[in-house]
Amino acid sequence: MIVDRQRVSLKTLPDERGYFGEFGGRYVPETLFGPLLELEEAYGALRDDAAFQSELGDLLREYVGRPTPLTLANRLSDACGGARIWLKREDLAHTGAHKINNALGQALIARAMGKRRLIAETGAGQHGVATATVAALLGMECAVYMGSDDMARQAPNVLRMRLLGADVHPVDAGSRTLKDAINEALRDWATNVRHSHYLLGSALGPHPYPMIVRDLQSVIGREARAQCLAQMGRLPDALIACVGGGSNAIGLFHPFLDDDVEMIGVEAGGEGIDGGRHAARFADPQRGRLGVLHGVRTYVLQDDEGQIALTHSVSAGLDYASVGPEHAHLRALERAHYTYATDDAALAAFQALCRYEGIVPALESSHALAEAMRLAPERSRDEALLVNLSGRGDKDLDTVTSLVQGGAL
Repeated sequence: MIVDRQRVSLKTLPDERGYFGEFGGRYVPETLFGPLLELEEAYGALRDDAAFQSELGDLLREYVGRPTPLTLANRLSDACGGARIWLKREDLAHTGAHKINNALGQALIARAMGKRRLIAETGAGQHGVATATVAALLGMECAVYMGSDDMARQAPNVLRMRLLGADVHPVDAGSRTLKDAINEALRDWATNVRHSHYLLGSALGPHPYPMIVRDLQSVIGREARAQCLAQMGRLPDALIACVGGGSNAIGLFHPFLDDDVEMIGVEAGGEGIDGGRHAARFADPQRGRLGVLHGVRTYVLQDDEGQIALTHSVSAGLDYASVGPEHAHLRALERAHYTYATDDAALAAFQALCRYEGIVPALESSHALAEAMRLAPERSRDEALLVNLSGRGDKDLDTVTSLVQGGAL
């Protein structure tokens, strides 16, 4: 895609009302409107505060282990043929995923606001682990809400959260996955807003959360852009990242928005679009429609009556009915392209990276990897595809073992 350099930079969004074009906003009950304004004001003051940014930068370097490397997947690229596949190694960040970038930043904001308790939702468990980690680091209380189905398939992360001192609350309502965990986290926040901060884990929810999470995750793209120039001598031809709520993807995309770089987000295709067992909001024209979920106007999977549809993905972190508003806006502008990978394609990509590169990826990241493997043979060997390897797959080993070849890897 060729970017029109005469238009206003997309980096200036959201607007003062929290909108990315027609997407975004703040659709919340009155009890949460005041706390959101308080959070917006606090972040506005801290965003350009030198002391805050210095402390965050020091912790990202000395505690999280940033910058994470940029790795050329030589053997995988040779096996696929065509374009070279590069990996931004968020799997090597402390706690094993990109979620720590946002959790750390928001915890510092909460501390500056005088809040001593963190509330989080989690699907795959990585955001819950990251929140529990920073709570331990900063001496804060932590409550994590997680769907009971997700707790069963992500048991190692549940253990990690509890070892770190977090109270992990199973959610048995609804689909017992991420959507329902967010519902319970919001209820907790509304009840305990005086001393608690809701540390939302993805680039969604009511304003200012999509902006805050995007800003904190943009460290991924800033590093990747500089690393590409240093290691490749140029920018990549395409960026590829999985999209649930969309934090790892927007974190990679945002620093490249004004560049002539293709951007590809990969949703969870589950068992296929036609059967309805998926979490692909953009790919399903029948059920993926404009709506409001968890305080934000964006694309939402809905049934014929406009109720939130059940979703499915082999990856708990992508098993969500809505998508971040900035992604919806980038798609509407055709600045980014969104596709999907099925469970089977993600599982195949998971195994390929293990066997060709000695890297065990998260199932979420495997969706992005699957698209890179599909795309590479269609592109020239001179092209570079940059995949955001958003997390490692230790948490997914039981799931993969039970699904691949009847349990025999």
